[in-house]
Amino acid sequence: MSVTPILQFGTSRFLQAHVDLFVSEALRQGAAVGPITVVQSSGDPRRAARLAALSAAEGFEVQVRGVDRGQLIETRTRVTSVARTLSLPADFERVRDIAVNEARIILSNTADAGFRPREADRLATYDQAMSYPAKLTWLLFQRFRENAATIQVMPTELVPQNGDVLRDLVFGISDLYPEAFRKWLETEVTWVNSLVDRIVSEPLEPAGAVAEPYALWAIEDQPGLVVPCSHPDVRIVPGLEPYETLKLFILNLGHTYLVSRWLADERTCHKFVRDMLADPAAAADLEDLYAREVVPGFAAHGRKEEAEAYVETTLDRFRNPFLDHKLADIAQNHPEKIERRIGAFLAWARQADASFSAPRLDAISAAPAEVHML
Repeated sequence: MSVTPILQFGTSRFLQAHVDLFVSEALRQGAAVGPITVVQSSGDPRRAARLAALSAAEGFEVQVRGVDRGQLIETRTRVTSVARTLSLPADFERVRDIAVNEARIILSNTADAGFRPREADRLATYDQAMSYPAKLTWLLFQRFRENAATIQVMPTELVPQNGDVLRDLVFGISDLYPEAFRKWLETEVTWVNSLVDRIVSEPLEPAGAVAEPYALWAIEDQPGLVVPCSHPDVRIVPGLEPYETLKLFILNLGHTYLVSRWLADERTCHKFVRDMLADPAAAADLEDLYAREVVPGFAAHGRKEEAEAYVETTLDRFRNPFLDHKLADIAQNHPEKIERRIGAFLAWARQADASFSAPRLDAISAAPAEVHML
């Protein structure tokens, strides 16, 4: 078994068609730090087949389908970057050993609630009921105690300044440990902010995914940064705010707005995002929302033209005839997404213009949570 300098927490189809694919393509060019160990932190036995397929010698398939710059794109790629897969708590000791002695980079993409604190987070000994930040804290403490080599932590969760957020959560939990550990976390762990962007619409069985051609992994530069791989869709940037606001407040907000409309219409016959965009009334409403309520928010920050261009790209992505992007999938954790995408956008726009008006978005943001439940 090869050494895996990348330790990845999460088995989602998104990671398969994004980070895992990028590293696989870069490895073929000798342009990645090395292969990946994937850890399923939930311990769900129903995903055993997926775990096995992720590290199969022949790899797993990622299909990229859509239109890119007017050209039809349909490709199939075997992803072979995953050298091994493990599961917690079954492979607890092996995960610990890799985190202590083998990993140079720890990546994650947990569920929307992955950073949410849990009661078990106040334990100084490992417990499967811990949140991901608490599990990470415990693993980093083992590295501090036995190895103390520097390491890089790179969350890819869609949380603004995700590296800083995860760092602060770990710092808070580290109060349970010796003071010297906290100092090590501050000086020997590189906490990296990054933003990921790609619509990955459906899984393949037992592993693999279908994704759109558009992809981005924007990584905020800093001293000592270790870039996992060199790839056309990986960008090292001085700051993430321009990328975060475009993705969160245009693409993701648009998804959440469509789902709100879908739920309000008692889950119409539409099943996919592309179905909503093929409905003239729904498409016109979304386009009008972007023009009257979203782009003006960006204009208040002096970014009107940039937002208009991204809206055009976003509408093309939503209309992709090859992507079965289910509205029901987007609707998962819908109340939290409203707060993070629509509520945060309204606050951001009103930082620049206190009189900013967005009646449709305000109505969704102000509605009781039960209105937004599946």
